[in-house]
Amino acid sequence: MKRVGVLSLQGDVGEHVSTLESLGSEVVKVRTVEQLNGVDALVLPGGESTTIAHLLETSGLKDVLADRLHEGLPVFGTCAGLILLSANVLDGRSDQWSYAALSLSVRRNGYGRQIASFESALDVRGVGTVAGVFIRAPRIESYGDNVEVLATLDHGDALGEHPVFVRQNQVWAASFHPELTGDARLHQLFLDSI
Repeated sequence: MKRVGVLSLQGDVGEHVSTLESLGSEVVKVRTVEQLNGVDALVLPGGESTTIAHLLETSGLKDVLADRLHEGLPVFGTCAGLILLSANVLDGRSDQWSYAALSLSVRRNGYGRQIASFESALDVRGVGTVAGVFIRAPRIESYGDNVEVLATLDHGDALGEHPVFVRQNQVWAASFHPELTGDARLHQLFLDSI
């Protein structure tokens, strides 16, 4: 059985842990370098991307996670996790950094602030229709040829259609929060890829 870590510094950790445990995974709440080095895959949860980035630095996890990503650690980032994994953060703070594990550019709060949160049915390739919960969600503005788009969203406004669930090699990411729906199929898809 693979040991799956959930970065547990800030954000919606419990929901990811519950979803992964419901699928029979051995789950580790990752807060230390030792815990990170003991997992076969990692989930980067939603939350506040700059806060999570700061806590990655102060905990000593930032560089170790960069090394693990470079070595091929399978990672699934949701919402803020997508921001942390992207190559370019638009409208980020001047001190904002990211791992550049996905060849794409994201805009923080790209679908609006907290009050503009919404749900939408999404057609995910190979899975079917899933509920997408978008809370201060990042919007993928552009992406490279090596990024596989698994689901898109047409928000019905001038924003047009944008990818919301993507994969590049062993790195997966969603603009939305699949852990909040009770539907574990996207987590299962990630686990099956490990």
